[in-house]
Amino acid sequence: MLLRLSRSRLVKRTAYTTFGLGAAYLADAELNASAVTRNLRTLWTCALISADYKLNFTPEHADRIPAIHQRVADRMYDLFTSNGGLYIKIGQAIGANAALMPAPFQQKFARLFDDAPQIPYPTIARVFQREFNKSPQELFAYFDEKAVASASVAQVHKARTWDGDWVAVKVQKPDVGRQTSYDLMAFRAVMWAFEKWVFDLPVYFAVVDFISTHLRAELDFIAEASNAQRTASLVASEPRLAGKVYIPKVYPEYSTKRVLTAEWIDGVRLSDREALGRVVGEKLPEKGGGMFAEHDEKKNGIPESMYHVKLKGGMRAIMYTMVELFSAQMFDWGFVHCDPHPGNIIIRARPGSSPSSKSSSKPVLRDPQLVLIDHGLYVTIRPTVKRQYASLWRALLISDWDTIRNVTESWGVGEAGLFASAVLMRPVKIGRASGSSSRAEKANGDPGKELNAYEQSVRMKERLKRFLVDTDKMPKELIFLGRNMRIVQGNNQSLGSPVNRIKITAYWASRSLVTTHERSSHAWWTRLDARELWRDVLFRTAMFSLDIMFWVSKIRQRVRVLLGLTNGGFEDELERSVRGFARSAFGVEVGPGAFEG
Repeated sequence: MLLRLSRSRLVKRTAYTTFGLGAAYLADAELNASAVTRNLRTLWTCALISADYKLNFTPEHADRIPAIHQRVADRMYDLFTSNGGLYIKIGQAIGANAALMPAPFQQKFARLFDDAPQIPYPTIARVFQREFNKSPQELFAYFDEKAVASASVAQVHKARTWDGDWVAVKVQKPDVGRQTSYDLMAFRAVMWAFEKWVFDLPVYFAVVDFISTHLRAELDFIAEASNAQRTASLVASEPRLAGKVYIPKVYPEYSTKRVLTAEWIDGVRLSDREALGRVVGEKLPEKGGGMFAEHDEKKNGIPESMYHVKLKGGMRAIMYTMVELFSAQMFDWGFVHCDPHPGNIIIRARPGSSPSSKSSSKPVLRDPQLVLIDHGLYVTIRPTVKRQYASLWRALLISDWDTIRNVTESWGVGEAGLFASAVLMRPVKIGRASGSSSRAEKANGDPGKELNAYEQSVRMKERLKRFLVDTDKMPKELIFLGRNMRIVQGNNQSLGSPVNRIKITAYWASRSLVTTHERSSHAWWTRLDARELWRDVLFRTAMFSLDIMFWVSKIRQRVRVLLGLTNGGFEDELERSVRGFARSAFGVEVGPGAFEG
């Protein structure tokens, strides 16, 4: 009798528990966009990762460590793709800095791109009703119910205003706003635990406030509209970029915090390499290198308006303008677009440029124009940091070791050579090593010694701890500057390295130190900084050797094409050099393409 009663109670308790959990799950899904469920998944995954490393990461089990890294990379990738939304952005941030992480992380995160299924039109209509108190059909003369693109945070629809203008309407997915606070809270907790309990590495500093603030800002489309308008004004004021770069016009009357309407642009996306090759009349490498090599190209094709157009200057003109644009943002304006991936860059014929051919049988030659879209993620660089960053770039090219050390020490960086290599994305060995640097070299052990997986990880950890000496001093802007630089490098590499990216960037850095950039009616020579002129002369002399390296690389590239060999460019050669540097400095093998993403 007692046994039957206890069984009955157990059945009832099980039923009540199941019902309660089911009700909580449904309530979370309906009221919180599954935020609680997502964060429980996050905490569970991170607990498994912590336990795996704590229990199995030992010198006795060094042969098992590659398998641990693979399990952890799989769990993190599955977590980011399952949760979606802001987790994709976080995963991309990790992927953009995965060069010195174990190989499984490099391979997994190289495939983490910001594509997502589109949400149904009725959901979009409800967003419009909340934001405008009108349906899309009432607000616009035409609104395509099917999205032309969909990402983790928003999706884009094509529409036409009542004035007849074609526009791109970016609509934020409703769940994202409700999930963000929970997601960032969980991310903070996990990073804090990883720093204090698991890895004993200063990883939390980068998350607190700075990254969280900028990720939140991506969800404010009013701020994005303001970024676009400010960048358009800056481009128009720069003679070297005006006309070559275009920022689509924003329609404030059709924009809110969750809906952004901007001018529709017909052109070829940089991600569609096949179409881009046709409009410039060049054959691109069969397999582009760089961080976008393994991503399927988005083949949007060539718009009708460009069917009979050939763009002047080829890939070199396009990449030259791109590197100049982002160099101006970093060194002159101090206002940097931090997500310049190929999907956010459109190439079109410059409106109003004079055609160079009257014959209907030949393509019309037109000047290219680079259109930059998606202005949600920007970082503002403080004037002091901007000048230090420019000084560092120039010092790296003319081997000014004192300046390099002064800048890196003021930023709380203990490994000047490692930091310099990360900035240039090519190996840099600081000359005339100081006593502390010499001790650091000895601490690394014999660089030629073969290390097992455990020893590799320990060496990397110790080197990174010496690198991040004082995280309070390090300018947090560098996190996003590094992301911009790596993506631009990946763009250049994927197009066959048509330009000497390092040289172009370094010239802008040096010019920004020589010339002040305040608005002034005075002649240009009155704005020169005499103290910097001599250093600029030395810098320009040093650039000659870099030019030689670049053109030797281009000759090798042409010879390889003629011989039918792999067509690697200047950026590919830099990648091989950096992989060798990582092997000697850390004793680790870096996978191909890791330093481009």
